[in-house]
Amino acid sequence: IKLRDVYTTYDNEEVLNGVSLEIKDGEFVSIVGLSGAGKSTLLRLMTREILPNKGEIILDGVNLADLPSKAVPLLRRKIGTIYQDFKLLSNKTAFENVAFAMEVCGMDEEEIKNDVPKVLGIVGLAEKLNSFPHQMSGGEKQRLAIARALIHRPRIILADEPTGNLDYVNSYDVLKLLMKINELGTTVILATHNKNMVNSVGRRVITMEKGKM
Repeated sequence: IKLRDVYTTYDNEEVLNGVSLEIKDGEFVSIVGLSGAGKSTLLRLMTREILPNKGEIILDGVNLADLPSKAVPLLRRKIGTIYQDFKLLSNKTAFENVAFAMEVCGMDEEEIKNDVPKVLGIVGLAEKLNSFPHQMSGGEKQRLAIARALIHRPRIILADEPTGNLDYVNSYDVLKLLMKINELGTTVILATHNKNMVNSVGRRVITMEKGKM
């Protein structure tokens, strides 16, 4: 992932101000900064949810500004995104939440039946296959969200404040899981304001303040 001199504005207010950055395949990078520093905007640029006002974003050799709209879903399959508020479907079980992400992409039933239990096993939710989100703890919900992000075997995981709603023990569990995923070869980009979490990872850290790195 390469960002070259990226500027982004919302309502005439500068959110990113000349950000240049390179993240190598397989890295674990933490982006820290207070709320409003530009962390989430940076992640939204990487999924092409928004485009910069100026500058370039190159992902896997492709300039995202040149990517036709019909190719955006393929780009997003390379990326798993994890949010602070889980974004789970409350009327679906753990199995169905993960299966739904596969169904949307047209995966067949056999593949879904095989892959979903495996991924739920990886995140430690093998026993919660038929549980609904309201029957799960905050930590379990976040692990379910991670399972859903992993189901397409993405090359990149973007985690936006994934421990924001969790206590210390659950936060640390989620962090260990992200580190394990990274050890298996996936690039992980963690955006957080929690410096203690970042210190416990002991990897590369990028600090953002008022849109600058």
